[in-house]
Amino acid sequence: MSDDHPITIKPAKGRVVVRWRGRTIADTARALELREHAYPPVFYIPRADADMSLFKRSSLETVCPYKGRANYFSLRAGEDVDADAVWTYESPKPGVAAIAGHLAFYPDRIEITHQTI
Repeated sequence: MSDDHPITIKPAKGRVVVRWRGRTIADTARALELREHAYPPVFYIPRADADMSLFKRSSLETVCPYKGRANYFSLRAGEDVDADAVWTYESPKPGVAAIAGHLAFYPDRIEITHQTI
């Protein structure tokens, strides 16, 4: 984070449901909403609220200069696979520590529904 690249994290109001190929893979009222610079907001979902049986650890790792090292998961159920569709920061930089162990999803590979109360 820096003054020219602001990042804010706050609890998302309401419920966030994540569906992949017709399956509900996460459902939570404890999502975090991360807003970063000029990018669209991203929901981060606690792992405890996801069906981790469909998540397979990938070898892909990337580094964000503001958030740290990201690890990835592929989604897999039978013949259905979407490689590296999910990312997580297991040890993010201190300014974004709240997202540690949460999951984020590429919106072109899954469906995210945010229902505010």
